[in-house]
Amino acid sequence: MTCAAQSFAHRAFFYRGVQEYVAGTVPFVQEGLAAGEPVAVAVPASNLGLLRAELGASAEQVQFTDMSRAGRNPGRIIPKVLLWFADAHLTERVRIIGEPIWPARTPAEYPACVQHEALINKAFHGRNVSILCPYDAVRLNAGRLADAFTTHPVVIVGGREERSAAYDADGAVAAFNELLVRPRWAVVFTFDADRLPGARDLAVGLAKRLGLPGERLDDFALAVTELTTNSVRHGGGSGTVSVWGDGTQIVCEVRDRGWLRDPLAGRLPPQRDSPGGRGLLTVHHLADLVRIHTGPEGTTVRFSM
Repeated sequence: MTCAAQSFAHRAFFYRGVQEYVAGTVPFVQEGLAAGEPVAVAVPASNLGLLRAELGASAEQVQFTDMSRAGRNPGRIIPKVLLWFADAHLTERVRIIGEPIWPARTPAEYPACVQHEALINKAFHGRNVSILCPYDAVRLNAGRLADAFTTHPVVIVGGREERSAAYDADGAVAAFNELLVRPRWAVVFTFDADRLPGARDLAVGLAKRLGLPGERLDDFALAVTELTTNSVRHGGGSGTVSVWGDGTQIVCEVRDRGWLRDPLAGRLPPQRDSPGGRGLLTVHHLADLVRIHTGPEGTTVRFSM
């Protein structure tokens, strides 16, 4: 598998077992190193150890990241993993192996994963970057494998590279812009500009009573503040904030009348001279999962900790 000199390349690599995984990823890394290209590998911990071992001494030249930690929230992968590495090497072509979808991904996480994969194409358009995304063709179900054909312009199946006839990145983003249904036991607060501090304090107090650890309460408070402030400034001046527990996490949701038209909002660092654009990026950084539904009727941002 070669990577011809070109600008942006985004490939889904379907593998069946350890042998195929190694055969499809290690040469990709070695070819990049031989060409003097910076190389990063961001995959779940088990595959991280496998690639370190297979690369031997060459592993010292590779930037390794445990995707199961850094990419637990899929909305954090573009700014904090992929762009972070690419922007550190702006004058060079870079290679990245990124595995954001693995069998243990939950149904709640999966829609954000698909949108992430689709948005890579827009975030890196024209960049001198090659990204290879491994997919476990044995343990991932047929629907998840089919989605990879939609989010990647090029696929590698059985060692053969081909254009994906099903590629439709914008369609994938739209298809997983799913309506988020609030559970009936959620506690809901309304807010406007005058009631912002009160809504935040009520939400934080409820999260504490539901068992959110003390070291996460400050993060929770900051996330609520950023989202409710965005609602007042950009979402019609008011909204609702809801909080509930699902047994393992505390979930918070902010709804307003605004329409988040840019699907990359919160996934790209703001321009240095821009006074805004950091609120949703901050929430992605703090939360374990962020889900967004947006349209002409309004926007819902849901985060979990």
